[in-house]
Amino acid sequence: MPRIHFQLQLAELKDKLLAMAALAQQAVSASVDAYLTRDTGLCAYVRDNETAINTAQRELDEMAYELLAKEQPMAIDLRFILAVIKINGDLERIGDQSMSIAIRTRDMVEMDPVDLPVDFCAMGDYASRMIRTALHSLLEGDAHVADTVRLMDDEIDRMNRKAQADLMALIQREPQHTAQALNGMLISRNLERIADHATNIATDVIFWIRGADVRHALSMAMD
Repeated sequence: MPRIHFQLQLAELKDKLLAMAALAQQAVSASVDAYLTRDTGLCAYVRDNETAINTAQRELDEMAYELLAKEQPMAIDLRFILAVIKINGDLERIGDQSMSIAIRTRDMVEMDPVDLPVDFCAMGDYASRMIRTALHSLLEGDAHVADTVRLMDDEIDRMNRKAQADLMALIQREPQHTAQALNGMLISRNLERIADHATNIATDVIFWIRGADVRHALSMAMD
């Protein structure tokens, strides 16, 4: 009976994490939409959403640490709880990055509109797809799906490098638009960081399922 109760608690922990993940996904979508439409109402939504994410993070951490202290789990259950704690942190940071995009958007509302040479919609869609895929790997306990997220990270890195180069060229060509371009560079970097957190989530799923730390495997393979 105690074992059944513990498994129910683990299931509740997972449900809470997925609920927080939904908030983080909403934050990313809303922040990108806010930028594309210069909608300050969406910026306010992202701010309120970040408050909800922060509250959810504290509650989830408390539950996870309590399970560690009271149940003293072993093997895969221990790895799952540890993975939840780390994923929880990455989801909170996704909320932070989304808030940063919203702040930059509010700044840009006061500036003259400029058509920046970056497809922020495509970058946002790609980062969101990485989050969804990482969470699918968590929901299904599928390390193979998690592997695909880690491979996807190269593309968002390429998109960010191109954005930085194109925006720097714009600054050199049209210095009167420097402020708008610099904000665009920061937003591109925010989206790349959001994708990094999705990759971290996938890495933690692999740790949970396989018991393997693969954080540096890709970089080592490229050396």
